[in-house]
Amino acid sequence: MTQKSTTPAPTAAQATTQNRGFEKIDADVNYLMGELQQVMKESGYADMTDYLPWTGSKLAQQEQFTSRMVQAYSIAFQLLSMVEENTANQIRRIHEQEGDLHQWRGLWGSHLKELKEQGLSEEQIADALHEVHVEPVLTAHPTEPKRITVLELHRELYLKLVMRENSMWTPSEIEDIRRSIRTILDRLWRTGEIYLTKPSIEMERQGIEHYLTSIFPTAIQTLDRNLIHAWESLGFDPASLEKRRPHINFGCWVGGDRDGHPFVTPEVTEESLLSYRIKALKLHKKALIELRAKLSLSSSLQSPPEELLDGIAKQWEILGNRAAAMCARNENEPWRQFVSLMIARIPVTEGVDSEVDHLSTDHFISYKRSSELNEDLELLRRSLLRVNARSIVEEDIDPAINQLRTFGFHLASLDIRQNSEVHERAVSQVLECLNFPETDYDQWDEAKRVDFLKSQLSRTDRRLRHNAKLGEDAQKAIGALTVVARHVKRYGTPALGALIVSMTRTVSDLMAVYFLAREAGLLQQDADANIICPLPVVPLLETVQDLENGPEILDAFLQLPITRHSQRWISDNRQRKDLVQQVMIGYSDSNKDKGILASQWALHKGQEKIVAMGQQHGFRIRFFHGRGGTISRGAGPTDRFLEALPEAALSYDLRTTEQGEVIAQKFANLRTATYNLELLAAGTLLFSQPHKQTKYDEDTAATLQSLSDYSAETYQALLHGKDFMSFYRQATPIDVLEVSRIGSRPSRRTGAHSLDDLRAIPWVFSWSLSRYFLPGWYGVGSALDKLCESDADAYQQLKDGIHSNAFLRYVFTNVEASLISVDHKVMTAFSELVEDDALRNRFIDPINHDMQLAHKHLQHLFVAPIEERRPNLVNTTQRRNKALEGLHFYQIELIKQWRANGSDKADESMLNRLLLTVNAIASGLKMTG
Repeated sequence: MTQKSTTPAPTAAQATTQNRGFEKIDADVNYLMGELQQVMKESGYADMTDYLPWTGSKLAQQEQFTSRMVQAYSIAFQLLSMVEENTANQIRRIHEQEGDLHQWRGLWGSHLKELKEQGLSEEQIADALHEVHVEPVLTAHPTEPKRITVLELHRELYLKLVMRENSMWTPSEIEDIRRSIRTILDRLWRTGEIYLTKPSIEMERQGIEHYLTSIFPTAIQTLDRNLIHAWESLGFDPASLEKRRPHINFGCWVGGDRDGHPFVTPEVTEESLLSYRIKALKLHKKALIELRAKLSLSSSLQSPPEELLDGIAKQWEILGNRAAAMCARNENEPWRQFVSLMIARIPVTEGVDSEVDHLSTDHFISYKRSSELNEDLELLRRSLLRVNARSIVEEDIDPAINQLRTFGFHLASLDIRQNSEVHERAVSQVLECLNFPETDYDQWDEAKRVDFLKSQLSRTDRRLRHNAKLGEDAQKAIGALTVVARHVKRYGTPALGALIVSMTRTVSDLMAVYFLAREAGLLQQDADANIICPLPVVPLLETVQDLENGPEILDAFLQLPITRHSQRWISDNRQRKDLVQQVMIGYSDSNKDKGILASQWALHKGQEKIVAMGQQHGFRIRFFHGRGGTISRGAGPTDRFLEALPEAALSYDLRTTEQGEVIAQKFANLRTATYNLELLAAGTLLFSQPHKQTKYDEDTAATLQSLSDYSAETYQALLHGKDFMSFYRQATPIDVLEVSRIGSRPSRRTGAHSLDDLRAIPWVFSWSLSRYFLPGWYGVGSALDKLCESDADAYQQLKDGIHSNAFLRYVFTNVEASLISVDHKVMTAFSELVEDDALRNRFIDPINHDMQLAHKHLQHLFVAPIEERRPNLVNTTQRRNKALEGLHFYQIELIKQWRANGSDKADESMLNRLLLTVNAIASGLKMTG
């Protein structure tokens, strides 16, 4: 009997759409590459154009590569990615134009339709929508190799590519667009692609602020319109959505993440908080100025409601004499007058001569909180509804209110993250400064630590003198929390996210934050004189062992009076009904620790048990998913990721990191940014429903545990094998990455050349560049083979379950995606950089063996060939592989020369050539770490 495929074959309509997409990609790539060829010819590089990918007469081999050829290839890959992105957007537009808002998986249309078909009423769905809270958190982890200048050129070029799609242009206008495209390509060709020095935190912050001020404000408005259109397409009344929209907010780590980052000082945190606040205020001021221009309603044509006139009078009292001049300009336009007075109260002054923006110091007239501005916008809204100007409300006022609700006066909530070991040393240094009899806190056992910290957290007053001379760790830890305390006292808590403790191993790791917060003046008393911390203390569970210990840690932490009182205060302050404990889970280090299967199963089990522990103590758990940009660091299709989460892990509330180059890929362009935000919001709505949550029986759980154990055993045997680091450091370009300039943060936590000290990002990036992609699949083949031999029934159940179980499908399709990215020829060439044959064979042989087993068993489990099931993945991978091969071998030759000359002594030009290849290959792979 023939086994049915676990993934349905594409329908005829889907196949037609896919073919149209491939044809469009071919046509647009040929067009852009033709323009690039002209640019290169005009700049004196005509001899290179024959070797360009996809349009040249032959592909460049190792001997044809120079630094300029590398750059040409890098640009070519960037153009391909741009075309693929635009094609996906255009195909979605075609579906919208054909009136089918429900076909595209993952968006409002398909998910709202499914909820309706499940029997939920309009009111029930609207209520559920209002519960949705999505918070992407933008980090600056060093995985974006392209300069901001280059990214800006990409955005400009993408807009021209979109313009070219429009059929309204005349021939001369089409020619103007073509000239603009060629000019941008000319600038790109003449612009240096890589950082010659490491970017500063300020540069990284400016990059993040670009997205928060120039992309996301428009994207959230488009997202809202998409929701309304999908809502109406189901026959629902848009009035039922009023005041019941999903909540979209943003978080940020730039300026707050100090884990292993010596340059994130307390001063940097303070500068960052100030900068985000200024940018938010400017954003709202600009919106109000635009709103004022639109509100030309005359009092002679409609009578202004008393509430509006009272509002103007109240503003007049606040602003005093300056209000008269403002109102005189629009004498018969009271709505405009009111907005003018609102603008005057936005507490930001834009620089002119100094070109520096700063906060207003006129505290008597300024809005103190975003809630005050919101009250006035709501007043404006009601006054317009009173005169039946609903369309103006919907088109002009509601977007301003929505923007304010999203960005507040803080733009994005800044998390403060530090490693638990730093806190240990900081506590020891505080004890030493206080002349405690025992100051070796970092040597105490857990029970002694907990008892000591409990005794210290019964009061809020500091023990340290104001000018106490502290050790470096205590000075920085308490200094950062002092900045936080000062900001909270001045502006409240919205600008701050969480106090995150990396490498949380015990409950004392969390309690230590409370202790240090006390010395910073951050602890307060609530109305009942209970001691509270106004910001949540959040564990980051990173390794498999930490994930397994998570429930025990939470059990102890949630019983602490200070935790319960703090979370009650935070819930009341944020107008939430329930107690919420945030828990961050790390996808990177758990994978680096034991491999992909053990990592994914530990994350899944850990979430289930932590949810149960939270429920036991009366807390809802809000998971913060620390996902990276590659499969081994938690990446994967957003909709499938949300679908695969365990039961009750989502609860309408999603917080997730967006890291490195993924930020540009997902959010650089408006339509793509809107699409990715919609995937997050619509997915959070659907997969919070009980009937959509991942469930499995005990037999499946036992099978997954066996696979986890088998794969972890194989994975750790490789990594802990004798001289593995020697093999790894020779067989991958990790030494190149360690001296790269793609982020402000060091690649190692302490600088030691050990596996434990190496961050997950360069670990994954090095395996990607060398085309092993080992963290994304190694150990899976051996585990499946062992299961097949030892328990045929369990193996068959696994095969049967891949179609019905979202978690199984997600994990194994991601492993398959990692495997298809492997280039065995390139991987073998990198392994030959290992000078000792015996050392090379000791590691490359089991790698090859596990890869063969993985291919064999995945083909058996999925039945249908990958070309039939995942044509888009196969197409884009094959298209890139042909062009990448010569580039890989050129990089290998450069690495040989670089190492032969003594990599620590090699000249700067050699390193720059190497870093150009890193950038180009990353562009080709569409991924780094």
